[in-house]
Amino acid sequence: MAAPATPAAPPDPVAPVAPKAPPPRRSPLSWRSRAFRGWLYQGVALALIALAAAYLLHNTLENMRVRGIQSGFDFIEQPAGFAIGESVVPFDSSESYGKAFLVGLSNTFRVAVLGIFAATVLGTLVGIGRLSRNTLVRSLSGAYVDGIRNVPLLLQLFIWYFVLTEKLPPIEEALQPLPGVFFSKNGLQFPHPVWAPGHWLTLAGFALGCAGVWAWSRYSRARFERTGRPLPLLLPALAVLALGTALGWLAGGAPGAMDTPEKTEINVVGGGAVTPEFLTVLVGLTVYTAAYIAEVVRGGIQAVPFGQHEASVSLGLTRARELRLVQLPQALRVIIPPMTNQYLNLTKNSSLAVAVGYPDLVSISTTSLNQTGRAIECIALVMACYLTLSLLTSAAMNWYNRRAAIRER
Repeated sequence: MAAPATPAAPPDPVAPVAPKAPPPRRSPLSWRSRAFRGWLYQGVALALIALAAAYLLHNTLENMRVRGIQSGFDFIEQPAGFAIGESVVPFDSSESYGKAFLVGLSNTFRVAVLGIFAATVLGTLVGIGRLSRNTLVRSLSGAYVDGIRNVPLLLQLFIWYFVLTEKLPPIEEALQPLPGVFFSKNGLQFPHPVWAPGHWLTLAGFALGCAGVWAWSRYSRARFERTGRPLPLLLPALAVLALGTALGWLAGGAPGAMDTPEKTEINVVGGGAVTPEFLTVLVGLTVYTAAYIAEVVRGGIQAVPFGQHEASVSLGLTRARELRLVQLPQALRVIIPPMTNQYLNLTKNSSLAVAVGYPDLVSISTTSLNQTGRAIECIALVMACYLTLSLLTSAAMNWYNRRAAIRER
């Protein structure tokens, strides 16, 4: 009979465990490396794109050479030979095409900046009005949004141009809504200050007031976070800004000369003026874009949890203070990204100004193209300008989005 097998001795728990051999290191250039394959695929894709672009460029230049079409950007320094009806800076027909493009860019930039500001204010008010408890305000805001959004922008520009050029009185019978302000088919004439060296100190005082507003807002926020008691912000900020500007104006000698337009028997002379074409583009873009901004604001406010409203009511906040202190600050993180798209759309939609004769960038480019025949160059300049404006707008809004983001502790 076989002897029973003795059980194996349990392993010694304190016995050292032999370390495992590290896995062999892969070469960064190995096909098994995911990073290497990713870089390789991207390199091949970029190479194919570069080859396609080079082929298209070579083919275009060869066809232009065969047909005797000149190319190059040397026309930029040549005299333009045409005048520009409205410009921020003076322009003469003997000046170069390059300056003409800069004048067109400045006109586009001017209408875009003013349109963004006006559309933001109007769109915010209409968006808040869509959530109003007043039936009339809510219905009118909804009708405005639905009506404007469903009519093409180009058609709206034609309507505004017809109103400003056909329905307004002639220059001899110009409307005078305010002293020194005249409104007629010729546009809007208004008084403006005559520039003097003392205005530099006025601008310096305004900058000082802006710094004071920034300091007061930071102090108000810090005190609110420390004590929970809010300080008034709007009225003190306006007072600080007005005080800084007034001190700069007094330090500069209090320049007060004004160029006021005067009505004669056949015309209005003097002062500043904007054309009906500029007013058409500005009003059209503002009214159209504000309808979309209103929906962005409405959606952002409704995205705030309803519990925030209940908490505001329990604290006894009024509707206006709840909107300003609770809902809008939280809604900004939802509002800002789509608002950026609307700003970009407004800037690009300003190219429709050529339809009503406003000398914007596209209008100047079209005139230059017809005179020089440099189609590719003119289109490339327009694309580069709009791309630059869009990237700058996106960068500014992305910075503001990071500033307005709610940071969790």
